[in-house]
Amino acid sequence: MAIRERLSGNEAVSIAIRQVNPDVMAAFPITPSTEIPQFISQYVANGTIDTEFVAVESEHSAMSACMGSQAAGARTVTATSSCGLALMWEMLYVVASARLPLTLCCINRALTGPININNDHSDSMGARDAGWIQIYAENAQEAYDNYIQCVRIGEHKDVQLPVMACQDGFITSHAVENILLLEDAEVKAFVGEYEPEKYLLNEKEAVSMGPYDIANYYMEHKYQQKVALDNAKQVIYDVAAEFEKMSGRKYGMIEEYMMEDAEYAMVIIGSSAGTAKDAVDKMRAEGKKVGLVKVRVYRPFPEEEMVKALSGMKGVVVMDKAEGYSALGGPLGADVKAALFGRTNAVVLNIVYGLGGRDVRVESIEEAYGRLFAAVEAGSVPFGYDYLGLRK
Repeated sequence: MAIRERLSGNEAVSIAIRQVNPDVMAAFPITPSTEIPQFISQYVANGTIDTEFVAVESEHSAMSACMGSQAAGARTVTATSSCGLALMWEMLYVVASARLPLTLCCINRALTGPININNDHSDSMGARDAGWIQIYAENAQEAYDNYIQCVRIGEHKDVQLPVMACQDGFITSHAVENILLLEDAEVKAFVGEYEPEKYLLNEKEAVSMGPYDIANYYMEHKYQQKVALDNAKQVIYDVAAEFEKMSGRKYGMIEEYMMEDAEYAMVIIGSSAGTAKDAVDKMRAEGKKVGLVKVRVYRPFPEEEMVKALSGMKGVVVMDKAEGYSALGGPLGADVKAALFGRTNAVVLNIVYGLGGRDVRVESIEEAYGRLFAAVEAGSVPFGYDYLGLRK
């Protein structure tokens, strides 16, 4: 039976972690993710869960402790944001290469500098090629649902990779919404017990974790990570199908909104998708054939799904909440353009928006569509990319 609650995204994810009851959480506080380890430490102190909470001196130490814990055979979690994720950088690559399926709640925040504590995607986008699976939430409900699925996805025998469960700082993490929770027993049964095949504390088999990888083997190991990410696509669908049977809520790699007869589409990630849906509804009422593709899973990148959804469009505008500092624009824009190259004649624009918490309104989304309409009418795309909501 579903449990109706009013919760913020951070509270919702903390409840998901409590229901999973991991063996270890190692974390260091940083806004806006601080509430998650705070809630978990309270659960530990109250005896609600038997997780071992490890208070460390930095985020680099947090990920190092998580690696040691997961390598020892313990289901391990952490949470961080912004500069905290940046301080973990070295260990993000090490954990992924060691094929350790821990889960990290990334509460997206602008990456310093200049220093800013508000939302954009520069932190997780900067880590997009570290070998982690990345799944993004639009709202608190999805943040809760995603986290539960992330545990299953990463631990699957054909995957064995770490997973970032991402949600927008403050916009999702601190805003209170009505959501539906699952029963504790349902979640525990869904994720099951963690049964690693290889782990350091197995006295019956000696295992080395993180050894020096010489040139004769390094490339093959990187390829194995790629194969695991490829395998994750089907696992994501399979886990989502099981989750739908339990919860009634359907998930995939992407979500299509009003795309059945759309001629113009927007591609977007995170909480801004909710605003964009409102804009699409308004523009549809005005007779404009617009649609939306929300990216839920960014790594592995949903190339086939993206091509199928966008191949018939006259124009596509890709919205990036992170700067890429390249002629191609933001990271999402570069990936979508690469996926569509040679497969569509659509005009493709890339727009950077919302950096450092800059407001994104329905009118902002309408303006982005307006720029797309103009580009399609002109029959050409200007070189480079554009900014939305920039003060001049």
